[in-house]
Amino acid sequence: MSLRFQVENTTGYGGRRAQLELPHGVVQTPVFMPVGTAATVKAVPQNLVEELNAEIILANTYHLYLRPGHELIARAGGVHRFMSWLRPMLTDSGGFQVFSLAKLRKISADGVEFRSHLDGSKHFFSPEHSMAVQVALGADIMMAFDECVETPASWERTRDSMSLTHDWARRSKEYWLAHRDEVPWTQPLHRDAATGYDVAKFAGKHQALFGIVQGGMYRDLRRESAERLVEMDFPGYAIGGLAVGEPREVTREMIALSLEVLPKDKPRYVMGVGYPDEIEEYAKMGVDMMDCVLPTRAGRHGLLFVRADPADRTSAVLRMNIKRQENAEDQRPIDEGCTCMVCRRYTRAYLRHLFVCAEPLGATLNSIHNLAFYLETMRRIRAELTTAVR
Repeated sequence: MSLRFQVENTTGYGGRRAQLELPHGVVQTPVFMPVGTAATVKAVPQNLVEELNAEIILANTYHLYLRPGHELIARAGGVHRFMSWLRPMLTDSGGFQVFSLAKLRKISADGVEFRSHLDGSKHFFSPEHSMAVQVALGADIMMAFDECVETPASWERTRDSMSLTHDWARRSKEYWLAHRDEVPWTQPLHRDAATGYDVAKFAGKHQALFGIVQGGMYRDLRRESAERLVEMDFPGYAIGGLAVGEPREVTREMIALSLEVLPKDKPRYVMGVGYPDEIEEYAKMGVDMMDCVLPTRAGRHGLLFVRADPADRTSAVLRMNIKRQENAEDQRPIDEGCTCMVCRRYTRAYLRHLFVCAEPLGATLNSIHNLAFYLETMRRIRAELTTAVR
């Protein structure tokens, strides 16, 4: 078993409420996944991410491959046990990070040669190598290796990139089918008794592989990419190459077009989005999974998400700049309608003080609030979709 996906309710406007069963637990969808790039949700300890009721998080293959190395993580029993996170996880393929290096990489049909952003050392990622790294990491969901074309790009350049992505998707699936049972979950470690990690419960379970729809901002290529990937029959599908600077209406159009083609009985994941109002919109369109670094990145820069009317949790989303002088003596919480641990205990004045003094606790508390805001938004959306009329 790699995953089970059970749709529990659908709406007349495309949204759906579902349950995604993975080897490390059950995820209620639609879901927002906090990003833990280097096996950590930046500035937030794992126990607090758990207390926020995050059911699944994402880790970055490229960064973990470079440091500390996938083989070391495999020897530690996989990324779950390495970072002491025993709930579901997803790893990306490393493709987006490799292709964002631009001047430091060279693409061929075989894969991508690139230089590390850390020390300039030379490396090579092929679809097979990306899969091997992700098998060693051992997340519940792994992503096919793809090329994320630059924006803007010509139709011809986008078509060629898409064709490469399709070939790499085929090769990724072939490797996954041959090696998906080699995950490190079943390796007993001396600390398992202390952590409560039971390797026996993973018998017969393996990773799931998602294909990634590309095609840039071109309607015909997006449709073709979705159709080709559906023919390859992946356990789930991601929609990639969006939220890279294009207008929001274009993002919405490309998502809607992809959703028309992707199967309704499998999970659908939009990568790298977005603001709270965006994730709400896309969830109600029928997207099941989303991730973004924004909650923690904004928090580290002193930007906090609040509701325009604290008593109405469906009101407009505003961004508060905590470092503004107006907060220096403000004894109110960030958001008077928020029940997160930060809003229950700390004032705007104190959070501004932490930020101005560059105290690490400030980044942690800001990030916790923003994550709580996102996760609360998703819980409300799931509740709405549960009772929505078909």
